[in-house]
Amino acid sequence: MDADAVRARAADLPTEPGVYQFRSGETTLYVGKAVDLRDRVRSYADPRSGRIRGMVGRADRIEFAVTDTETQALLLEANLIKRLRPRYNVRLKDDKSYPLVAFSDHEVPRIEVTRDPDEGAVAYGPFTDKGRVETVVKAIRDEYRLRGCSDHKYTNRDRPCLDYEMGICSAPCTGEIGPAAYAEDVAAARRFFEGETGVLAEPLRRRMETAAENAEFERAANLRDRLEAVEAFHGEGGEAVSDRSDDRTVDVLAAVVEGETARVARLHSERGQLVDRSRHRLDTPTVEAAVGDAEGGNVGNDGDVDRDGDDAVANGAYTPAAVLSAFLAQYYAEREFPDAVLLAERPTDLDVIEWLEGEGVAVRVPGAGREAKLVELALKNARKRGGRDDPVGALADRLGIDRPTRIEGFDVSHASGTAVVGSNVRFVDGSARTSEYRRKKLTDRNDDYANMRELVRWRAARAVEDRDDRPDPDLLLIDGGEGQLGAARDALAEAGWRVPVIALAKAEEIVVTPDGPLRWPDDAPELHLLQRVRDEAHRFAVQYHQTVRDEVKTVLDDVSGVGPETRKRLLRRFGSVENVRDASFEDLVDVDGIGDTTARRLRDRL
Repeated sequence: MDADAVRARAADLPTEPGVYQFRSGETTLYVGKAVDLRDRVRSYADPRSGRIRGMVGRADRIEFAVTDTETQALLLEANLIKRLRPRYNVRLKDDKSYPLVAFSDHEVPRIEVTRDPDEGAVAYGPFTDKGRVETVVKAIRDEYRLRGCSDHKYTNRDRPCLDYEMGICSAPCTGEIGPAAYAEDVAAARRFFEGETGVLAEPLRRRMETAAENAEFERAANLRDRLEAVEAFHGEGGEAVSDRSDDRTVDVLAAVVEGETARVARLHSERGQLVDRSRHRLDTPTVEAAVGDAEGGNVGNDGDVDRDGDDAVANGAYTPAAVLSAFLAQYYAEREFPDAVLLAERPTDLDVIEWLEGEGVAVRVPGAGREAKLVELALKNARKRGGRDDPVGALADRLGIDRPTRIEGFDVSHASGTAVVGSNVRFVDGSARTSEYRRKKLTDRNDDYANMRELVRWRAARAVEDRDDRPDPDLLLIDGGEGQLGAARDALAEAGWRVPVIALAKAEEIVVTPDGPLRWPDDAPELHLLQRVRDEAHRFAVQYHQTVRDEVKTVLDDVSGVGPETRKRLLRRFGSVENVRDASFEDLVDVDGIGDTTARRLRDRL
């Protein structure tokens, strides 16, 4: 759209509050809110940066929705940003990618570290240090002997499993402990995650001291390490986080900005005790994209917030204050409000503050005292980087694409063209999301390219027709080389699904892109990430192929003396009916259940 088109469109808009979208085809480039839709959209006719001019130039239309109030516009904007993920907005990433500790919704709950809790489970977190979480859960199981097995394994057991013998489970499955006593242990474990550190720290300390007195120094050292992890679990800060007389719920937020990425640290306090901490990553456009961002006000030279302004930038980058404005709107649009929110900086958007205060939330930027210490602790958390780094970010840099938070892997498995199946696995922020794996039976044929084309076309069609309940991926990874990549790109073009796609060839671990093959260093974390996705897609495809192969009726079923179990053994041993046909008499009788007579029948029939 050019300036005249923007002005003409603005003239048709109402002068009421609402939300507007710059769109290109079916893609939303930007979502904004406005007190006056006509006036706000008209300002884009003369954008103040090259990047925004490029965004407006890419757009082919502007859509809008009128709301009754400015608050409704704020909430609608937040929901649209989260659902549509427009590239020119600050976007809050899904914090479900962080590990949580969950107690299952079961009469005898299990404890587990998970990124995707079952429905009805009681979950604590998210936490940023998975290693520490796992150490604490091991200490919990060691002390309170809570089960960690799935409900399937728990059901119908007639004797305790190895966990009972190791002393990390009290075996409620076989009645070694009664339901009431087990429930008391679960309640004690939950009290720890609710902030009562002593229920785990004190028993650990006593055991450590006993081990030291008995000269069991290695065991004492192990218990000491566990104790340190347990005591550090709920954070530090001493008196800054302890005030038992305070019965409010308080969120403490601080933000840092690094280039096009921002991090917001959130500490959550109940009854004066920190019971939760989490970090959230947001994508921030560059300074040019920030111009026109209705999530922030313009910070003038005097430091005051201009409600009618739009720049959320200072010194060439998004400001932490503007990031906090975006975070507050998107985070609390779908969560319960705390009693108070403490901030490291005052947000640039006064509408956000008024909305929160209208909901009964006290919003303030403390200058000194206990609350200021909490804000300092939140800032420390926000400044911490994620570990060696960030393989997802490194992958984005290598490929020159937006951060591929969601990566889907594809592979095909078959036996000489029979029992052909495909796998579709998903990784979110570098971790497998098994609940979002999919698989499909394909047409039987011995053509790897055609099989991959069919698999990817199936996935693309489901996405285009809105029949897949998962958010669209940011990157597709094909197990194979240039041929498989070409087949996948053909399938995407046929379906009209625009998603970046690459392949990873097994032989030399070459990354194959539409622009040609790339060889990355063997120790590159971004290569290791692709290998994990590729290997998981391969494992899932092979597993499904074995299941389908064992279910398929074959000519073996017509041989007298070959039942379902014997057929499975033959196929597992030789891989296919063709290989059974080529097997020697000696190889056949070597299979359990195949005698001389049955081996002769097989050779005669095949």
